[in-house]
Amino acid sequence: MSDRNTGTASGHPSGNPSQPSATPGGTSVSSAAQEPHLERQLSNRHIQLIAIGGAIGTGLFMGSGKTISVAGPSVIFVYMIIGFMLFFVMRAMGELLLSNLAYKSFSDFAADLLGPWAGFFTGWTYWFCWVVTGIADVIAISGYANELVPGIPLWIPGLATVAILLVLNLPTVKAFGETEFWFALIKIIAIVALIVTGLVMIFSGFSSEAGPAGFSNLWSHGGFFPHEFMGFVAGFQIAVFAFVGIELVGTTAAEAKDPEKNLPKAVNSIPVRVLLFYVGALVILMAVTPWTEFRAGHSPFIGMFSLAGLGIAATVVNLVVLTSAMSSANSGIYSTSRMVFGLAQEGDAPAVFGRLSPRKVPRNALFLTCVLLLSGVVLLYAGENVGKAFEMVTTVSAVCFMFVWSIILASYLVYRGRRAALHEASAFKMPGGRVMVSVVFAFFAFVLWALTTQPDTLMALLVTPVWFAVLGVAWAVLRRRPLHVARAEAFRARLQAEGRETGDREPATVGAAE
Repeated sequence: MSDRNTGTASGHPSGNPSQPSATPGGTSVSSAAQEPHLERQLSNRHIQLIAIGGAIGTGLFMGSGKTISVAGPSVIFVYMIIGFMLFFVMRAMGELLLSNLAYKSFSDFAADLLGPWAGFFTGWTYWFCWVVTGIADVIAISGYANELVPGIPLWIPGLATVAILLVLNLPTVKAFGETEFWFALIKIIAIVALIVTGLVMIFSGFSSEAGPAGFSNLWSHGGFFPHEFMGFVAGFQIAVFAFVGIELVGTTAAEAKDPEKNLPKAVNSIPVRVLLFYVGALVILMAVTPWTEFRAGHSPFIGMFSLAGLGIAATVVNLVVLTSAMSSANSGIYSTSRMVFGLAQEGDAPAVFGRLSPRKVPRNALFLTCVLLLSGVVLLYAGENVGKAFEMVTTVSAVCFMFVWSIILASYLVYRGRRAALHEASAFKMPGGRVMVSVVFAFFAFVLWALTTQPDTLMALLVTPVWFAVLGVAWAVLRRRPLHVARAEAFRARLQAEGRETGDREPATVGAAE
């Protein structure tokens, strides 16, 4: 398949990549023809497993104990509702990405449809989300490594994690795809093993100190809503973070082989993944052990295998949880490096991060992320309040992810109004259209309200605007710089040259909104 990310922008002469072309304003900027481009090396199996890995986060393995303890069996409905709503976000993203294969990620179509400010805010917010999540993962990995090898200095697994992931991501994007394929496969096998083991325990009459295993445990300890409505609401506060990364497939758009076939497959499998991996696993966990036995800070997966008398299996699950955190950090390194690379190409980040290695990997952007992840190693020695601090920071991250999901939906609304012909011609239309966008926005408003009901999440919600204030100041300074304006024009020209051309297509809005 030809690479749709190569091409020339009209009005820009071709030449030596090291020689920038001059813009009318006298500012030097590389032409679109000279822009480095990512290569399409991710096959269907890579995209499918990356999508699954993005949907199955560490929140399921490590955070579900707390979610169950606060929401009881109603947590099943919490995960189903969140998964249902985010499916429409992913369908909107899929339709937009396939409407123009020059889009490298959702940051690109946000910049094109909403204006350059949206690309800037979306790209840097998504970068921030994954850096925070990656730092939390490094800390989690160090903690679990200490359980497996008691007494090991915490800095050793932390530093080793960053070094291993850097080495895995530097060679080619295919190397990342292969690594994430196996990481995700391990998570899938662990969940399937838990479901099978749990079913055997239920139907064989297994009994523990907490009582016999059986599906009646789902409703015989206070019903499905033991903490009534507010307990149900509390479940959303925690569970929404378990879904961060579900949009990861959107950052693979520029490096996916045959995206028109593979991206729809990955997006459409989201409901099945949520039902099987989240709902299925949680039903089995609470059927084997009453929900009243679950506690925050303890992995329900490890607890169930220990109950079954599979001590070795419990150790293996410890390794799986470690792998899950590695997978999340690996995804973070990949997505942040690609996002910074795209921002650099659009003039929203220093140009040094827009360079590729001879193997078509954004090496400088990778180094930036890894250096920041090392701060997680430093925080390991910051004291006992690190856990509480990161609980707040991860809530901030979840709110920022909701901002990104909202930008995707807002971009879809503009696309429907401005490029109706492209929507009509799309083979991958978002079901429900504008009506479902309104429903999902209402759901996000509900989640934000839910975050105000607890002191810790309320504090995180109040802190979040600081990030957007910082971005606002940075944008006010950056947007008027001649180099930024010139690169934004080059970005607009590239989209026009490389995108699907239709007779009624409006020019890209980048630059117009300046």
